[in-house]
Amino acid sequence: MDKLKMHSPDKVEQNIEMIGKLFPNAVTEVMRDGKVEHAIDFDVLRQELSHSIVEGREERYQFTWPDKRKSMLLANAPITDTLRPIREDSVGRDGTPGGFDSENLYIEGDNLAVLKLLQETYLGKIKMIYIDPPYNTGNDFVYNDVFAKSTSDYMEISGQFDEDGNRMVTNLESNGRFHTDWLNMMYPRLRLAKDLLADDGAIFISLDDNELQNLLKICDEIFGESNFVDAITWNKRVPKNDNKGIGNIHEYVLVYVKNASYKRQFTMEKDGLDDIYKLLSDCKLKHISIQ
Repeated sequence: MDKLKMHSPDKVEQNIEMIGKLFPNAVTEVMRDGKVEHAIDFDVLRQELSHSIVEGREERYQFTWPDKRKSMLLANAPITDTLRPIREDSVGRDGTPGGFDSENLYIEGDNLAVLKLLQETYLGKIKMIYIDPPYNTGNDFVYNDVFAKSTSDYMEISGQFDEDGNRMVTNLESNGRFHTDWLNMMYPRLRLAKDLLADDGAIFISLDDNELQNLLKICDEIFGESNFVDAITWNKRVPKNDNKGIGNIHEYVLVYVKNASYKRQFTMEKDGLDDIYKLLSDCKLKHISIQ
């Protein structure tokens, strides 16, 4: 009888296995916490991927920010959370309250944990993902600053707290980590979202000018530049003729595919914003929406 696994898949082990299939000489064994584990010999791997070893302060093309490595570890780390169905809040296929036969799935919870839990069942199976993340305008993004507070501190300090007593801090533009905190939030979630996409799948991401350039860079890194389809531009409001200069009236929807070979499947048959948003609205009901 198989034992029930009490944690989500270990992404590090999966990545080591995939690298081992390409470069078996880069897989080694190390002793950690009294146990022998597989690990990657990065000196060997770097040599396999370069005519000369890239190391130290040698200049190279890269996009980085503080704690980027921690974001990568966060994406790979397993969790012990589970999904619990709530039958009383469910609606059946015929609209019956409490029914549990619908094909639609609505999940409440931290989206990073949810993305990890979905890996077990939906890995490589999702045709379309739509994300409407915080635009990082200075007042729409609240993050966990990862330190616990006692009950007295909880009562004394104004602000928001999560159920574990961690203070939630608004990411104001005066914060020295204004872009860093947003990137650290987005990077692991996009890494996991890519793994959920099918080979002919696509991801749509709404945003405005605040993080457009940064999001393009991390999406190029995660999905690959060749898998970029378009940055759909639309007018969020009608410009006023008030002689005050150029107004910021645009927002965007970035579109990436999992595999560039399937790009043509996402060409619109009709022009116009209404058609694009009808597509997003229809797919949002049938597929995964991460907000």
